[in-house]
Amino acid sequence: MSSTLTELTPSPSVVQPREPASIADRIATSAAAATGRMTTDAFRDWFAARGKAGRFSVKRVPFSRLRGWSFAPDTGNLVHASGRFFSVEGLHVTADDGPHREWYQPIIKQPEVGILGILAKDFDGVLHFLMQAKMEPGNRNLLQLSPTVQATRSNYTKVHKGTDVKYIQYFTSPGHGRILADVLQSEHGSWFFHKSNRNMIVEADDEVPLNEDFIWLTLGQLHELLHSDNLVNMDARTVLACLPAYRPAFPSEDGFARALARSLDPEAGALLTDVDLLSWFTSERSRYDVRAEPIPLAEVPGWTRHDARIGTDDGRWFDVVAVEVQADNREVTSWTQPLIEPSSRGIAAFLTRSLGGVLHVLAQAKVEGGFLDTVELAPTVQASPDNFTGTSVRPPFLDLVLSAGPDRIRYDAIHSEEGGRFLHAENRYLVIEVDESEAPTMPPAGFQWVTIGQLSALVKHGHYINVQARTLLACLGAMSTAAASHDSMRNPSHD
Repeated sequence: MSSTLTELTPSPSVVQPREPASIADRIATSAAAATGRMTTDAFRDWFAARGKAGRFSVKRVPFSRLRGWSFAPDTGNLVHASGRFFSVEGLHVTADDGPHREWYQPIIKQPEVGILGILAKDFDGVLHFLMQAKMEPGNRNLLQLSPTVQATRSNYTKVHKGTDVKYIQYFTSPGHGRILADVLQSEHGSWFFHKSNRNMIVEADDEVPLNEDFIWLTLGQLHELLHSDNLVNMDARTVLACLPAYRPAFPSEDGFARALARSLDPEAGALLTDVDLLSWFTSERSRYDVRAEPIPLAEVPGWTRHDARIGTDDGRWFDVVAVEVQADNREVTSWTQPLIEPSSRGIAAFLTRSLGGVLHVLAQAKVEGGFLDTVELAPTVQASPDNFTGTSVRPPFLDLVLSAGPDRIRYDAIHSEEGGRFLHAENRYLVIEVDESEAPTMPPAGFQWVTIGQLSALVKHGHYINVQARTLLACLGAMSTAAASHDSMRNPSHD
């Protein structure tokens, strides 16, 4: 009998596998399925139709046009009249190590835990995932593919007095299915203070009614879509990264693809044992003394409040702005809100090398002011290059990433960040192959070589892998699917 949300504590006399062996095989089967209940071309037609069916509008407005939002007279914090949703406050950060020892900034404070949930269901022996065409005001192209449920606690408890969040019962009520993944993960530590979301994947046992804005896709189709710019949103990417590890189809020829497949295999070897990796990471967390203290927004030095923006005097980093939104397919169809608008597009890149025939990525133990646990594993490079123009201190490996030729770039796509809180926030996500001379086996302090399988093991635990690295983890899975598909077309008889 399959377990349900209530069957999490077996009786003392029952012993069951720590993880059903069939799960990894079923995920691998879904990853290999290039077509599901509809072709990917048919999906693109459906997605375009959903964009035309909705009425969407987002425009910048001065802070005085915000409805229900105001600057608190005692602190200058930007708060909602309900006391819920989120607030924009100030933050003072000091660190005893690293290139940046002290800074001040605005930051979003949203203490409630949201739900990012993807519903799964078996159709004809292939696991499919229920995805939503969802409008977010901060997305440059507005409509993107999101999880089944993407909701703050204020949303699904209807503080906004809107309609019900569709399919929320699968993630909040017992008896609707089997949990495949459930873990608290951080959001952007540079823009959120101690923010966590519950990343969930639940397999439904019963019939699931299909709403017009939702669609069933295989993991193979989602992997194909991850190669498109600004299509699969951040919330979907982070949940997909939390899928249980599986062994992908094994390519026969391309050396990089074979090393990638071996790296995904949870049984493959690694440069460091799991114990040594955890010891290194614990040491990185222990060597920093980071103090992040909320302060009144009105007291953040170097940031000035104007009629329609709060920003730095030199125009770097980001602004806090206000928008007015119309969206007729949302729980609330009209609202205003603050958003964070980055000054420029960022880069999130993993450098990779094959070590012992297993692909390793160079992860960074990165401090961000909003992290709950000081340090999380991040991409090799996570920065907006324009913020470092004319500065003497540049992030390690940034120039190597910027100068990489097309023959070294194995993955390249632009993805939006959280469209519900950030305006036109995009990163160029890259996977770049390098050699020993560029990124040595003994990396500089704060960096370590890890396999994709090791990242997949760590992502089962909250606050180990940051949101940008989780996006790249999902993209590396997509690369493996693409490599196996290309290999099977080249060698149709290959097993």
